[in-house]
Amino acid sequence: MSTNSPIAVVINGEERSIPHGQTIRELLESLQLNPAQVAVEMDRRIVKQQAWDDTAVPVGARLEIVRFVGGG
Repeated sequence: MSTNSPIAVVINGEERSIPHGQTIRELLESLQLNPAQVAVEMDRRIVKQQAWDDTAVPVGARLEIVRFVGGG
């Protein structure tokens, strides 16, 4: 499979196409999310922030991206 071919994943319950080989950090950037303000779960496992640069999103992955909200 070419690294330019799109793959299907599910992000927060919505099916999407992303580039094959895209890392979690690249995905967050493409979604315009601040990495300091989110937590990422992939296939029911929390992915630690230090692993985001090295963790490619596989075909069919199910991701939950939760944004931290401050306030009281």
